Amino acid sequence: MSCYNTPMKNTFMSFTFGCRVNEAEKQRLDQELLDAGFSWDEQNPDFYIINTCAITGKAEREVRQHIYQTRKKYPLTKIIATGCSATLWMKNKTLPIGADYWIDNTEKFSIPTRLSELTELSSASKGQTVPDKFLKTGRYMIKIQDGCNRFCSYCIVPYTRGRATSKTIKEIINEIQNITSPIQELILTAINTEYFGLDTGETLSQLVDAILLQTKVGRVSFGSIHPWSITDEFLSWYKTNNDNPRFVHFFHIPIQSGSTAILEVMHRPYKKENLLKNLTTIHDINPQALIATDIIVGFPGEGEKEFEETYQFLERSPITKFHMFRYSPRPATVASTMKDTVSSQIKRERSKRLIDLGKRKMKLTT
Repeated sequence: MSCYNTPMKNTFMSFTFGCRVNEAEKQRLDQELLDAGFSWDEQNPDFYIINTCAITGKAEREVRQHIYQTRKKYPLTKIIATGCSATLWMKNKTLPIGADYWIDNTEKFSIPTRLSELTELSSASKGQTVPDKFLKTGRYMIKIQDGCNRFCSYCIVPYTRGRATSKTIKEIINEIQNITSPIQELILTAINTEYFGLDTGETLSQLVDAILLQTKVGRVSFGSIHPWSITDEFLSWYKTNNDNPRFVHFFHIPIQSGSTAILEVMHRPYKKENLLKNLTTIHDINPQALIATDIIVGFPGEGEKEFEETYQFLERSPITKFHMFRYSPRPATVASTMKDTVSSQIKRERSKRLIDLGKRKMKLTT
């Protein structure tokens, strides 16, 4: 990030794209800026912070458009772009016009300190809050883990987020106890829950136990929990805690495909049979649990046979909520060089079939 050359005032706005990890980061940045003495201003902010996403080509296009629109709306505001698209464009030297400063993911949380050094701040913005669609309903996102070592063949995240690292349970408990906003539900977010605690010797179930025992948070839930995290140990923990009214029975498990052949090409080494067994176990423990997933439609090599396997897997499974993504190649990933591509028309048709299936399954459960 370039050094600021002229003194600034102390108002800001922020906006985030993408996943719940990005939402958690925005909440933290907003609070740290308020604590430092900055004030929220939607009319004429001195700084506008954009936390970007690069998970799909569509996400990148939306970020570029938002930067352009923000510059047009706030011609004198200093625009600071950070996050995954910003990191990717900085690495590739393909920065679009519009933002004043670019900060990669590794430096994201230096923003409050850097801005504080340039302003005259007398005290924290006591009592002020930031408009937030999650906080408005009493939900608070907290990031427990970052980065990923999987390098799935389609995914840009390891290149923009780096290697997997975790917060310790003690750090997370301290962060929860310092939350000033009234919260009814704490949502644990991660880039890949599989890696939570591998570098600290702790587990997801130990984390949830600690939160339930050491804090007064009304409810605890997962933003997403990845297939590799659904272990025998976790399922045993879930069975034991099934009756705990403070644990939310929602599992967003991004499986991406129900075809073993496609999963292998994706570099996601789990078998659909084992996955179905684990999903069924969750349902057996609590038939009221809501299980959701992400599916990539039209991955290279996905013929009618492979798509039908995914369709049938979803039909048989207890998953009732689908999030569909039409595959788009990400630069520098293995899948971006694959030849056996699927046409846009076929992607649309397959997406519609899965959307219709999801609506039918959801209707049966409500």
